[in-house]
Amino acid sequence: MKIFGVRLPGMSSLILWGLLWELVGRTGFSFFLPPLSEVIATLYEIIGTAAFQKALFETAYAFLAGVFFAVVIGIPVGILMGKSRLIDELLLPWVNIFLSAPLTALVPVLMVLFGFGMKAIVITTTLFAIWIIILNARAGVQGINRSLVEMARSFGARPWDAFTKVYFWAALPEILGGVRIGVIRAVKGVIIGQLLISIVGFGALFELYSANFLMAHFWAVLIVLFALAFTLAEFLAWLERKVAYYAAAR
Repeated sequence: MKIFGVRLPGMSSLILWGLLWELVGRTGFSFFLPPLSEVIATLYEIIGTAAFQKALFETAYAFLAGVFFAVVIGIPVGILMGKSRLIDELLLPWVNIFLSAPLTALVPVLMVLFGFGMKAIVITTTLFAIWIIILNARAGVQGINRSLVEMARSFGARPWDAFTKVYFWAALPEILGGVRIGVIRAVKGVIIGQLLISIVGFGALFELYSANFLMAHFWAVLIVLFALAFTLAEFLAWLERKVAYYAAAR
C-alpha cells in the first residue's frame, strides 16, 4: 500500500481501519460499535476465563475435524474426477449444485439425520469446505502436462504410484488454493453450526453477548475468530507460494 508515494507494510491498512474504528466508537454513534480500545481491553479480560477457553476448544475441535474430513475426502475425489471422465460426469453436477446452493438450508436436515451434537456441527463444517477443495483438485489434475502421466506409465507406475507421485504433486498448487478457500468457508460453517444446531463454542458466546447487548464482548470474540481464520489463510497462501514451482514443471 502506498500513501503520498511512500510504500507502507501490508498490515498498515489494518492499522488505519483500527484508528477509524476507534474514532467512530469514541463518537458514540452507535452502541453496536464500541471503541476498539474497549474491545481489546475486554478481550484481555475474557481470554483467560474458563468459559472462553471452553468455547475456543469446542470451536477449534469442530473446525479442525471438519477441515480434516474435507481435505482427506475432497482431494482424492477431486483427483479422481480430474483423471476419469466417467467419474467427472457423474459427480460434477452434484459438486456444482452443493457449491452454489445455500448450505444453511440443509442444516435442519442434518439436525434430523445426525442430532443436535458435535457430529452435526462437524458435518456442517465439512460440507461448507469440501466442494471448493474438490473443484480445485480437479482443475489441478486437468492442468497437468500429459507427458508426466505418459512418463509414469512408460516406467510401469501402478495406479497408486501415479496417484501419489504424479497427480497429487503436480496439482499441489491448485490443491492448496482450494484448501485455503475451504478453510475460510469452514469458519463460516462451524459458526453457523454452533448457532443453528447446538448453541456451543463461539456460537454460544455470540448468542449470550448479543442477547445481553455486551457488544465489546461480542466484538472481542469476533476479532479472535477473524484472527484465527486470517492466520490460517495466510499460512496456506505462504505454502502456495512455496510450491508454485510445480506449476512451471507442467
